[in-house]
Amino acid sequence: MPQLRVGDTTIEVNEEGFILEPDRWNDAVAAALAAADGIGPLTAKHWTIVRYIRGHYVEFHVPPLVRKLCKQTGVQLKGIYELFPGGPAKGVCKVAGLPNAKGCV
Repeated sequence: MPQLRVGDTTIEVNEEGFILEPDRWNDAVAAALAAADGIGPLTAKHWTIVRYIRGHYVEFHVPPLVRKLCKQTGVQLKGIYELFPGGPAKGVCKVAGLPNAKGCV
């Protein structure tokens, strides 16, 4: 199983780089996941999106719909793709420590 090294900690990830134990997620893990995808350093705008999508997932056990994500963060879809080239599902969800979104995020 692939692994991601974060400081002195090793985090298991799947073949696509999504962490397998979302409870082990923290800011350092987010930064490492972003760096592994060529994103970084994470700016305040990145963190706004990551924290919103993670908070929604923790509360409702599903990521928010794209329309809601854009409305609540004030970032248009084009801006999300500029910050996270993998888009809302693969880019943001991965950095936020969520499982790979199979549906529409």
